[in-house]
Amino acid sequence: MRRNSYHIQDHSAESNLFARRAIISLIGVGSLLLLIIANLFYLQISSYKTYQTRSNDNRIKVQPIPPNRGVIKDINGKLLAGNEPTFSLDLVPEQITDMDETLTEIGKIIEISDEQIKVFKRAIKYRRRFKGMPLKSKLSDKEVAMFSVHQHRFPGVSIEARLARHYPFGEYFTHGVGYVGKINKKDLQRLEDTDQIKNYAATRSIGKLGIERYYENQLHGITGSQEVEVNHRSRILRQLSVTPPVSGTDLHLSIDVELQIKAKEILGENKGAIIAMDPRDGALLTFYSNPTYDPNLFVNGISQVEYSKIIGSKDKPMLNRVTQGQYPPASTIKPQLALLALDKGLITKHTTIRDPGYWHIPNVEGQRRFRDWKPGGHGHVDVLLSIKQSCDIFYYDLAYRLGIDNISEFGTKFGFGDYTGVDIFEESKAIMPSREWKKSRFKQPWYKGDTISIGIGQGYWTATPVQLAMSTAALVNRGKVVEPRLVTGMTKNGVYQETPTRHRAPIDIKDKKHWDTVLDAMYETVNASDGTARTAFVDAVYSSAGKTGTAQLFSLAEDEEYEVENVAERYRDNAMYVGFAPFEAPSIVIVVAVENAGGGSANAAPIARKMLDLYFGLGLSGKRNLTTTAPTVDVNDG
Repeated sequence: MRRNSYHIQDHSAESNLFARRAIISLIGVGSLLLLIIANLFYLQISSYKTYQTRSNDNRIKVQPIPPNRGVIKDINGKLLAGNEPTFSLDLVPEQITDMDETLTEIGKIIEISDEQIKVFKRAIKYRRRFKGMPLKSKLSDKEVAMFSVHQHRFPGVSIEARLARHYPFGEYFTHGVGYVGKINKKDLQRLEDTDQIKNYAATRSIGKLGIERYYENQLHGITGSQEVEVNHRSRILRQLSVTPPVSGTDLHLSIDVELQIKAKEILGENKGAIIAMDPRDGALLTFYSNPTYDPNLFVNGISQVEYSKIIGSKDKPMLNRVTQGQYPPASTIKPQLALLALDKGLITKHTTIRDPGYWHIPNVEGQRRFRDWKPGGHGHVDVLLSIKQSCDIFYYDLAYRLGIDNISEFGTKFGFGDYTGVDIFEESKAIMPSREWKKSRFKQPWYKGDTISIGIGQGYWTATPVQLAMSTAALVNRGKVVEPRLVTGMTKNGVYQETPTRHRAPIDIKDKKHWDTVLDAMYETVNASDGTARTAFVDAVYSSAGKTGTAQLFSLAEDEEYEVENVAERYRDNAMYVGFAPFEAPSIVIVVAVENAGGGSANAAPIARKMLDLYFGLGLSGKRNLTTTAPTVDVNDG
């Protein structure tokens, strides 16, 4: 018989074991439950704001709203730079899986050039990938309609409506008004350096030239923003809140459109500049450089072909000849030199010298003869005749006796060799020569012979038309120096405010009657029967005064005659003229510089006459009613 063995169970021990296991399990579950509760407390209470923000980021977007750029108007309120509605095709790089394929498919719907694709790919390298970048601007209505039908196929691609800059008068105002262009890497760096980058979050363009660049901070405005709720495809579901943008400041210029159009018409194919300025407050009435180009080409990105055509032109249309053209001032500065000699006591109103048609440095044998423009000379010449007939011999002698130190110091007071303060950045100082300048430039000392040509505005001396306008205004104002300016007023939030007239240190001379002497001589230049500008101003219905100038661009041998037909065009004389009107109470100073045109009396003075005829014909002489309450600012001369 088989015997079975049975294990005797200890119920008490098993009960204790179960109890211990239950307690341990309960503690474990309780600990886990406490951990979950603690984590919920952390997520729902302690970190509520943090995770609410993260959650909102997935459904709430803050979008910048671009401000309307301020407009620019002429003296009559005519629009020179405005904003027009336009449509562009924008792409957001981070939302596009295959950029090349997307561009190819878009090209099947609307025409996209290789140049536009090249510009787009270059631009997105410098923009944040979550921001839209225009592939093609100024879409036609047909293009908008065609793409809209297929837009569902292109995530990250959209048609955007915005305001784009437009210049109604095109090339007439390029060098003064300037233009805007797409923001590039250099612009972004400048904005970051000046801590303005946030204000350009929704802006595609920025001032590149002229007033558009100089007054960028005022014109741009302040960017606004809106909070919107979006879905998982970033489509806007509703607007939650909005902070409206602040529009830019409107600028008002003293330039008159009719005068500007006339300046272009008169110059025609000639290279040169015409500038007109109100000597009372420095307001610029005309500011034209020729040749020029259409600024609208740059607004949405100029093509490489067009850009190469402009910068490759031998006529240099991008050079602002009003402020950057460095011309020998020629005889236009003789009134200033005569004033200096009178002030120094080297001559009086009645002092005469004999002009045989040539001059040479005294007591030096073998010196070259410096010739007068008039063969045989002018005979006995006083200061009045020296200006109205532009006698060179008189000023060779004066320059030699004055010396370069006196001439340079006096010329600097009139604004030569320095920036005029005109409100654009594109300006040259030109050259008011001195001993120090030549030593620095050529590592050579100044010789007495260097001074002779300076006496007739030649040699090392160069000046810009805007400097000539400023210096002529200083003569008209009898020593009061005002800086030229394009913008005379601004409108912000509907409130118009004049911009201040900027004064430099006045030019003081010992005897105030000397101002009358040189100004009367300039009057004779225009009105006397033997004045060099008389022919150009015959039968004018207004009184005016002025000074002609002919700048030689290369030196002639002592016995060589100037024959225009034997001189290459680029070496022919520049025609110069400075003048003002009415003589009794001047309201306009005009400067004309025509490159390679010949004599100033025959070629520049007639242009000035046409401009002044229009100025008085339009009644502009009485239009600018200046008040004594207009703001003024004194600036340090130098």
